[in-house]
Amino acid sequence: MTLLDTFSLALRNLRQSKLRTILTTLGVSIGIAFLSGMVSFGVGLQDQLVGRFTQSGLFDSITVTTGNLPPGLGGARGRGRAARGGGNTPGPAAERPRLDDKAVEQLAALPDVTGVFPALRIPLQMTLDTYSEYTLAAGVPMAAGGEGAFQSITYGRFFTNETDDACMLSLDLAKRLAADDPKALVGKTLTLGYAARSEAGDATPPTPLPQGLDVGGVQVRRVETSCAIVGIVERETGPGVAGAAGVSALMLPMAKARAIYAVQVTNAQSLLRGSEEAASYPSITVKVASAKRTQDVEAAIKRLGYSAFSLNDMLQGAKRAFIILDLVLALIGSIALVISSLGIANTMVMSILERTREIGVMKAIGGSDADVRKIFLIEASAIGLMGGAAGIALGWIVGRIANFGANIYIERQGGTAGDLFSMPPWLIGGAIGFSLLLSLLAGSYPANRAARLDPIQALRHD
Repeated sequence: MTLLDTFSLALRNLRQSKLRTILTTLGVSIGIAFLSGMVSFGVGLQDQLVGRFTQSGLFDSITVTTGNLPPGLGGARGRGRAARGGGNTPGPAAERPRLDDKAVEQLAALPDVTGVFPALRIPLQMTLDTYSEYTLAAGVPMAAGGEGAFQSITYGRFFTNETDDACMLSLDLAKRLAADDPKALVGKTLTLGYAARSEAGDATPPTPLPQGLDVGGVQVRRVETSCAIVGIVERETGPGVAGAAGVSALMLPMAKARAIYAVQVTNAQSLLRGSEEAASYPSITVKVASAKRTQDVEAAIKRLGYSAFSLNDMLQGAKRAFIILDLVLALIGSIALVISSLGIANTMVMSILERTREIGVMKAIGGSDADVRKIFLIEASAIGLMGGAAGIALGWIVGRIANFGANIYIERQGGTAGDLFSMPPWLIGGAIGFSLLLSLLAGSYPANRAARLDPIQALRHD
């Protein structure tokens, strides 16, 4: 018997028992729909949580310090000499490398590094018309454009280059400056004031402070600079990392922020620093080409003697937790599919009882046990494939309906709508493959039973 004859005979048998085949296929499809729906819910949650954080750029960023600093404490100067010992910090603080421009160049030369920039939070006095406020200005590199919080500028635009006298505001600060119409701030000019050091012999000394200081020829002066507001960014809630290019109240191009930081006086250390001594940054952020390479780059940074920290470990932990969740949901969903497989076995056994004489005739005219076994296995696999395909379609439809209703509720509660059910290709293929495998297992016993029938006894069967 050829393979084509076997397929034709198996499909003919399924057509002759349409109602039984439809009911059995429906049971398989419901089981697959339940299984795929449960897993797609877990995958959707993972995409919403982990995927959103991954797009923010937090997990492909590494914060580099010279001490064993907790994450988020890299905003003030003088922290390079943190408590020695422990963690991944080699040797005493005095022997650790400095985080200066040379360190930036050294880290930028590492493989898989796409960008390196210092994490700067600069205290400034901001003045607009009659309003004045002290705030922290963040240095933002050009590479941050289109990433994370800067994917969508609420009003205005991102910086065109790092040397512009431009700035961006957070939406919270913009509302304090112009509660009625924050958009109207775009194009206006802010005045930024800060204390700077100037030494004897400077060609253009800054304006003296009312209470001037002179320490060993180093004078403290007030400097004022202007910047045009080019954009307003809405602050995104979520976990942050020290030095990440996130949203601050006031944001400056990185080159401008570094220029201010080089001369600004915020403590005694910055005041007494020699004119030839480069400013040391509190921390440096290293951007990696891919989150998968973060661990390798982090290890390379530690070998250079720096202390490094990234959120990639937290990402891996979250992924492991979602894998466990997906497995639990898959096990729960498999219960319905296992129950439906019993229906396949029952259908095949009933088919044997109804076609006993037919099997006897088939064997009497030369059909082998393998031919009989193939017929029943093809019938079982056809039910599994049809049930799997129908189940995927049913699960997708139910998921869309549930997602629509859930998003309505989420939006009414003030949340952001999202895709809570995701059905990637691997889930579709896996569900159909699992349905086919389970159908073959369920039909293997009836197929073997049919193959073992004695043709003489089968011909005598009424």
